[in-house]
Amino acid sequence: MRGGVAPVIVFLALGLLVAPLPADAQQPGKMYRVGLIFTTSPVSEMAGPEPVHPLARAFLHTLGSLGYVEGQNLVFERRSAEGKFERFTEIVAELVRLKTDVIVTAGVPTAQAAKQVTTTVPIVMATSDSPIEAGLVASLARPGGNITGLTINTGPEIEGKRLELLKDALPKISRVAYLGMKTDWEGSLGEGVKAAAKGLNVTLLHAEHTPNEYAGAFTLIARQRPDALFVPNSAPAFANRRLIVEFAVKNRLPGTSPWREFVEAGGLMSYGVSLSDLFRRAAVFVDKILKGAKPADLPVEQPTKFELVINLKTAKSLGLTIPPSVLVRADEVIR
Repeated sequence: MRGGVAPVIVFLALGLLVAPLPADAQQPGKMYRVGLIFTTSPVSEMAGPEPVHPLARAFLHTLGSLGYVEGQNLVFERRSAEGKFERFTEIVAELVRLKTDVIVTAGVPTAQAAKQVTTTVPIVMATSDSPIEAGLVASLARPGGNITGLTINTGPEIEGKRLELLKDALPKISRVAYLGMKTDWEGSLGEGVKAAAKGLNVTLLHAEHTPNEYAGAFTLIARQRPDALFVPNSAPAFANRRLIVEFAVKNRLPGTSPWREFVEAGGLMSYGVSLSDLFRRAAVFVDKILKGAKPADLPVEQPTKFELVINLKTAKSLGLTIPPSVLVRADEVIR
């Protein structure tokens, strides 16, 4: 008996040494390459371990909490078209040549370019609008290809709700400038705002701009002198939020946008999906894929966190009083 014990022990020990790692474990020594593509924001805002850009920061921090450390087991490829949408295909092709493990996109045009370039490299949409209609996924429950992620689309009603909140906060307004591109104005979200405006007895003035040029729109607004400013949900507007806020402050124009970052920059109020939350959740998608999950099997997720943020400092500087009935509904009030 004794003579047979040692070989058994050796066999078991060797078995433990060569046993495969659990499916959800990161491979020791493995260097993962993850790409993040922005549409309009400068690449410089994505730099370093603490990016200035709040969404890049939220994404990178969450990857860190999941065990990915840049320079140790992570190569983080930062890219942006910086408003030149024709560069999307070129950027994705470069990331594919670099053998990037997962590419993260912001917005439908980037994801569409990624789909044209590769059908094998996993693509995670940090944000998207109507990905089924855009031909990116077969369905939200079963994407069916190499693309999955998150959608910001909760229906056009959310933009109408934001105009309603602006009217609740400023009951006397009757003329509101809609600072948006032609696609914003004519799309489903723009139609949602127009429908709400009729019910609220508000006249909308379309101040049209291109992704990189706001001067003409600003001139029109300054000349028409509306009561308030409405910023639609678009990537260029987010990237240019500080420019928009500076214009609004200079012209003493109260405004609303979909993002808390607009309010943090000095805007009056915001209501919408938390983009930082979506980018944190995008990092979780990346983690799952790096651990073996297939994009085709990961359902596209919808927003779960909405927030109303009001800047009382800005209200005071504009000589405005926000009704208590609105303040009590706010998720955060900046004083």
